[in-house]
Amino acid sequence: MAVVLAFAAAAATPYVAEVEQWRAKRLERLQADDGWLTVSGLFWLKDGANTFGYARGNDIVLPASAPPRAGVLHFSGGKATVRVEPGVHILSGGKPVTSMELRADTSSGGPDVLVLGPLSLQVIERGGRYGIRLKDNQSAGRRAFAGLTWYPVSEAHRVVARFVPNPAPKTIPIANVLGQEDQMPSPGYVVFKIGDTELRLDPVLEEPDAKELFFIFKDPTAGRDTYPAGRYLYTDLPKDGAVTLDFNKAYSPPCAFAAYATCPLPPPQNRLPVRIEAGEKKPAPLH
Repeated sequence: MAVVLAFAAAAATPYVAEVEQWRAKRLERLQADDGWLTVSGLFWLKDGANTFGYARGNDIVLPASAPPRAGVLHFSGGKATVRVEPGVHILSGGKPVTSMELRADTSSGGPDVLVLGPLSLQVIERGGRYGIRLKDNQSAGRRAFAGLTWYPVSEAHRVVARFVPNPAPKTIPIANVLGQEDQMPSPGYVVFKIGDTELRLDPVLEEPDAKELFFIFKDPTAGRDTYPAGRYLYTDLPKDGAVTLDFNKAYSPPCAFAAYATCPLPPPQNRLPVRIEAGEKKPAPLH
């Protein structure tokens, strides 16, 4: 027994401990109030009045914790304004709301979040379409969540890649699960090896002033072992022509946990021919 314990202690290197700590925080974020496990609906807004509440006659039907009629969202010209029904207690930024214009998640300073008991609503914009994302802290998906599973930490899957900058500003098309496509800025590409195979990935920037590279990739583990649509990985920006790719921190996109997420998908050039047996495995199927 002492030999086994000594081996386990030796195996828990500072690097392994750091990855395990990162994974614990990943789980904590996922399970948090307003985390992806709480996403319970997506309702595209129509021009004019969009009523919301528990009653089935509403345009946006909320869970039973909501009042039958909670309010109306007026939508026109890409702007949404909420008017709350008298006697209904809705907060935004911790303050009661009777009427206000709601900034979308793509707006500066947005999104504005409406809180109605365990529920929250916010405006999202995707490809010029505007909708209401509903989160429910009492969602069935959150209650049924069985945790995350991971490949064992592998130092062989933490690689230093050579970063090749694009000579001129460039965007690449990134499709999402809705069938929409966005042109996202890509500052260059990385070249690295897994085993004896040289590979390439194109990152994108989520914001013009982003402080991280965002890699959306897929490999032959997808489907059987990892999430079928692919996985995500963030890295620091290039330094001295290099980027560290730590596939032990590759994780499943929100769509693995929420049917109403609007996840970007791997571009064709980021579909790797080599199995990346590191990072997060696929979760239990959504119900």
